Amino acid sequence: MSTNELTSVHCEACRADAPRVSDDELASLIKKIPDWNIEVRDGIMQLEKSFSFNNFVDAVAFTNRVGELAESEGHHPALLTEWGKVTVTWWSHKIKGLHRNDFIMSARTDQIAAS
Repeated sequence: MSTNELTSVHCEACRADAPRVSDDELASLIKKIPDWNIEVRDGIMQLEKSFSFNNFVDAVAFTNRVGELAESEGHHPALLTEWGKVTVTWWSHKIKGLHRNDFIMSARTDQIAAS
C-alpha cells in the first residue's frame, strides 16, 4: 500500500478484539509516513509528529482541520496546539496500540498539512 493508497481509503471500525499491526506490517507502513515517529507511552505504541506554523492562528486552523477529519472518520488523535506548533499523536485506544487506521490517519494528516 502506497502513501497515496493510505490517503484514499477510510478507517474501518476498530473493535476491542481487532488485531494490532504485526511487526511486518509496522515495518512496511511506517515507510509510507516519513517523519512520523513511533513513541511508546505506558507500553502503548503510538505514531507522533510535530508540525510547524508561522503563528498561533495557523496552528489552530490546522488543529481544527485535523479535528474535522477525525470526526468524519470516527478516529481521534491526541492534539497539542502551541504557538507555531501542533503535535499530533495517533493510536487505537480500544486495542491499546497501532492499527492500520492510525497509518491512514497519519497519511491524511500529512495531506492536510501539505494543502
